[in-house]
Amino acid sequence: MALIITDECINCDVCEPECPNDAISMGPEIYRIDPQRCTECVGHHDEPQCRQVCPVACIPLDPDWPESREQLLSKYHRLQLLVERGRDPG
Repeated sequence: MALIITDECINCDVCEPECPNDAISMGPEIYRIDPQRCTECVGHHDEPQCRQVCPVACIPLDPDWPESREQLLSKYHRLQLLVERGRDPG
C-alpha cells in the first residue's frame, strides 16, 4: 500500500526531505503523498522513513491504494529506470 498523510499533520516539514522517491509535497493545507511514487521506501530502506521521523504519527497505510511488497518493489524499479533515463517519474 502507499502511505497517506492525515489531517493530523502539523506541517513540521520533516517528512518531505526523507522521502527517497520525492513522493511527498506540500498540498493546499498539509503535506500529501503521491501514491504513484510512494513505495513505502521499499528498495531504499527497511521501513518508511517518513513514518520514522513523523512526530505525530499521522502517516498510515492508504486503504484506497492496496499494493503488495512485490508491487512496491516493481514500482521502485520503474521509478529508478525513469530516473536513470533522465525522466521525471511524476
